[in-house]
Amino acid sequence: MVETIARFGNEDAFFRQAAIDIVSNTYNKSRNQLGAKDWKNDFYDDMGWWAMGWIASFDLIGDTKYLNTAKDLFEDMTGGWNTPCNGGIWWNKKKESIAAISNELFLAVGASLANRVSAEEKEHYVNWAQMEWDWFYRSGVINAQGLINDGIDKTSCKNDGKTTFTYNQGVILTGLSELARARSDGGYIGHAYNIANAAISGLSENGILTEPVSGPLDEQAALFKGAFVRGLSSLNENQPQQSSTDFLKRNADSAWSRAKVDDNLITDRWQGGSKNVNTASHAAGIDVLVAAALAA
Repeated sequence: MVETIARFGNEDAFFRQAAIDIVSNTYNKSRNQLGAKDWKNDFYDDMGWWAMGWIASFDLIGDTKYLNTAKDLFEDMTGGWNTPCNGGIWWNKKKESIAAISNELFLAVGASLANRVSAEEKEHYVNWAQMEWDWFYRSGVINAQGLINDGIDKTSCKNDGKTTFTYNQGVILTGLSELARARSDGGYIGHAYNIANAAISGLSENGILTEPVSGPLDEQAALFKGAFVRGLSSLNENQPQQSSTDFLKRNADSAWSRAKVDDNLITDRWQGGSKNVNTASHAAGIDVLVAAALAA
């Protein structure tokens, strides 16, 4: 959510100042919540989300404390390398599982930092990001349909076959887009669009992004589509494709035009037919509106 606020703040002076105030307040009050110490806890994906938020905050505000915080979090994440599957980082510090999302965030944070640090520092982050992508690509977590499953079985080192959540298709797009910029290599864009197009084809209902689960989405799952459209937006900004622009606009139009609930909140199904709302469903709705605005 910090990442969304920061990106949205770039669009208008009033909203930019509001975003700066929100980001500053969040930074000051969140660092040691829920057992964390300086946003560090036992879960590498949690730290990756924070790091991406602080990178976006740096982009908006320009205060290096946000960039330095992301760098500090990334260094802690490197401690999760090496799993028994010839690379990758663990989901958590207890080494309980190997999750796609922690590895995607590791790639995204590393590659994003590479594009924002000094020339002397850049190689460090590029090397980590490249090593992560090389492992991720050959790990088997991308299935035969081109979609990313939930992770890798730590015993067999094979794709776990679990749900292809939308956020796992989205975060990798940001990572590859940033790595393409860092390496000046469009080959990563090709890989990213392969995943993006597989998700648009395989995880949509009549052109509207849909989580591949039944029933109402809770406050975690309702955020997932937001992560996808943020990733697609990052990719589309790097190398626009009309199909991606059209997809973002179509989804934003649908989410906005459907019946709202409880003081105009956006529901968990952008095509309508749901009365389920929560903070996360509305946040994801804002994500798709911002992504469509950026694609215009």
